[in-house]
Amino acid sequence: MRQHVVNLCECGDLPHTTTGVRRADVEALRATGARLSRDQRRSLWLAHAVAGHLVTDPETTIAQARANLAVLRERHSRGQVAKWLAEWAALLDGPVEGILTALTSPSPRARELRQNSPFAAVLSEEERRRVREAFAQHSSASSPWGAE
Repeated sequence: MRQHVVNLCECGDLPHTTTGVRRADVEALRATGARLSRDQRRSLWLAHAVAGHLVTDPETTIAQARANLAVLRERHSRGQVAKWLAEWAALLDGPVEGILTALTSPSPRARELRQNSPFAAVLSEEERRRVREAFAQHSSASSPWGAE
């Protein structure tokens, strides 16, 4: 049926108007299909390690994130960083699954959230080192989120 209506419009038998496409919508679509850079993939690996802490000890991990968030919000009370920190505040007040999605999703929104993460110091230096080493060993392998 849809194709029939399209055909009628294209041949001029059915009057129609074209509304066009907004540039912001095109950019948003492009961003969702964009491949992750090496730094973004490494950030995602580190965030997965944080997610491990979150699922094994949610109370302590969220408490640490809230304390870090309070400091970050004092330093960044305006601008884009403040916007992302406000999103983290809402996520930390919601279900753990929402936080896990923000930490582990390759979406553009999750990428931005990870760039402004309140989970500093959840991972020890040793854990960060091990994640970075594992990432370096496996970064040349194909990734479902793309490579540079």
